[in-house]
Amino acid sequence: MLGASHHSLLPKSYPTPLRALPVNLRTLPFTHRRSICTRIYALSSNDIKVGTNLEVDGAPWKVLEFLHVKPGKGAAFVRTKLRNYVTGNTVEKTFRAGSSIEAADVFKETRQFTYKDGSQFVFMDLTTFEEIRLNDADVGNKTKWLKEGMDCNLIFWNGKVIDFELPNTVQLTVVDAPPGVRGDTVQGGGGSKVATLETGATVNVPLFVNVGDNILVDTRTGQYMSRA
Repeated sequence: MLGASHHSLLPKSYPTPLRALPVNLRTLPFTHRRSICTRIYALSSNDIKVGTNLEVDGAPWKVLEFLHVKPGKGAAFVRTKLRNYVTGNTVEKTFRAGSSIEAADVFKETRQFTYKDGSQFVFMDLTTFEEIRLNDADVGNKTKWLKEGMDCNLIFWNGKVIDFELPNTVQLTVVDAPPGVRGDTVQGGGGSKVATLETGATVNVPLFVNVGDNILVDTRTGQYMSRA
C-alpha cells in the first residue's frame, strides 16, 4: 500500500506537475503587456509600401512615398521618402533591392483626452483607467483642436509615446465672431470672416456663422468644413 508516502517512490529528479495559469494582459502594466506581444522582425526592401514603419539609424520612420527602380545597368533599388516619427523631419533614402531592413515596432492605441493638469495633457485608457501624460512640447500646435472627451490615437515606439493623432474632423463651438450681416445665408455669397473657437483656435468661416454655432473643422488643414 503506497498511502501518503507514495511520493518517496518517485525519482528525486521527477518534476512536479505544474498547472498552466491564464495570463490576462489587461491586468498587466502597459510595458509588460507590450513585451509579451512584441515581435521583432525584418523586412525586405521589396516589401516597402506607403505606410510601412522602418527603423533606420536607431529611429522610427514612416514611408510616405516609394519607387522601385530597375536601371538598364547596375543593381535595382528602392527610392523612398521617409518621415521621422519623433522629429517630424522628412528625408529621401535609397535601399538596395532585396536588402534587409528592420521594421519599427510602432503601434497605435486609442486614448481619451480627459483633462489638463497644469502643463500636462492627460490621456486615459477607458478600460483600464491607465493614464498617460504628455507635456506642452509633446502636443505642440495640436492643442488648438484638442477638446476634453476627445478620442485620439497615441503612437508608441519601444514602449513610449512618440506622437499622437487627432481625429480628422472635430466639432467645436464658435465663441467669438463678427456679427453676421442681414442677408448672409448658407446659399449666400462667398465672403468669409475670422471666428474664434472654444479651444482658442481661429478659422475662416462663412459670413452666416455666428457665436454659439457648432462647426466641423478638418484638423489636417485647419479649414472650416460645415456647420454641425
